[in-house]
Amino acid sequence: MMITMTCTKKVILTRDRSFYRMLGALALPISLQNLITFAVGFADNLMVSQLGDAAVSGVYMGNQIQTFLQLLLTGVVQTTGILAAQYWGKRDMASITQIVSLSMRAGLALGLVTMLAALLFPSQLIGLLTPDADVIAEGTVYLTVVAWSFLFYAVSQIIIAAMRSVENARVGMYISLIALFFNIGLNYILIFGKLGFPAMGIFGAALATLIARAVECAAAVIYARFVDTKMKLRLPDFFGRVNRLLAGDFLRYGAPIMAGEIVWAVNTVTQSGILGHFSKEVISASSIAGNMHNLVYIWVRGLASAVAVITGKTVGSGNVEKVKEYARTTQILFLGVGIFTTAFILAIRGVFVSFFAVSDAAQAYALQFLVVMAISMLGTCYQMPCLSGLVKAGGDTSFVFKNDTIHVFCVVLPSALLAAHLGAAPVVVFACLKCDQILKCFVAVIKVNRYKWIRNLTR
Repeated sequence: MMITMTCTKKVILTRDRSFYRMLGALALPISLQNLITFAVGFADNLMVSQLGDAAVSGVYMGNQIQTFLQLLLTGVVQTTGILAAQYWGKRDMASITQIVSLSMRAGLALGLVTMLAALLFPSQLIGLLTPDADVIAEGTVYLTVVAWSFLFYAVSQIIIAAMRSVENARVGMYISLIALFFNIGLNYILIFGKLGFPAMGIFGAALATLIARAVECAAAVIYARFVDTKMKLRLPDFFGRVNRLLAGDFLRYGAPIMAGEIVWAVNTVTQSGILGHFSKEVISASSIAGNMHNLVYIWVRGLASAVAVITGKTVGSGNVEKVKEYARTTQILFLGVGIFTTAFILAIRGVFVSFFAVSDAAQAYALQFLVVMAISMLGTCYQMPCLSGLVKAGGDTSFVFKNDTIHVFCVVLPSALLAAHLGAAPVVVFACLKCDQILKCFVAVIKVNRYKWIRNLTR
């Protein structure tokens, strides 16, 4: 009702065909890249599931450290995307190069710190998430190998984000496709011992991921150095003098974005720890539900990332009325995406769970979790693109951080911890962990339709 009232006597869906062309041109390759990235993790889980619940749980817990790094890098990547997209609206390539240089330094620092922590304290980190000795043992084996890939991952993600901000989204898709082929092929060879190699089990899965990340990084660097014609990045760009004004902008506007991702990283790891104190079957079910989440998140994230680039570019060009028109269109589109996504999860959940060779108890828990996820994704599909694709990309970089902090520490984690303490069923605890996705919708409706988030951040 509020959306309808706000849009009275105004165009609800934009008739500007360039919006839909840009949305499709950006969202399709980004979504395909996300699909490829999902396929890499999905292949890992399917193959590792042949080794039992403990192996699946170990990989899941080991990957939470990588997820922590991924969320930290997301803060850097989003800052890069928001500032670079607005400067792209002004066609200021020199400033974009400076911003990418700053983000690369920040990304490498985060990758190095996380890698050292994972190598020096692998079992302790896994132990923070679960008390199960079998899961800790398997997760430690996996983490001590995968940790070496963190620097490779940081470099490739920064380069892909830089290309995406100047409307070159296809390169990320191609680079991820290369990583997919290497990861799946090496998984099959190293996990099960094919083509003369010994069967390495969970160690082989980790080694396959490490090699795939190294290849992915090499492909990104080669493209940026020898193929790209827009940014023309060179090695001296990353080690030259820093523009102090742009560095100040990067820190000022990026700090709340990065802080928000830290909040989300803490939330993710804490959620894994809460569920990790249940049985191996519950952890395995969480892993399966996580795979479903990643699958359906593909098109949502792809569309939202495309909206963020379009929003940043339009704000940077100074066309405020066009931004408002695009914002109204985005809300309607993503409500439709949410309804479709919820129906999709409910329709395929049984078939999806059957792909995993886990125990009957784990499958039963997974089916329950997926019903909760289906409902929560209706909210995710609306509020996430609105708050990140519009509000954050439009210039109000601090609001999402404040909103997430309140929901995570005042609603999500307290309710889940209380439910677990009172002995509630795992599905009830899982529902508490996902409740913010619906609650944030009410905030998003009010925030977006006031339009006070439209701010030009360029100099």
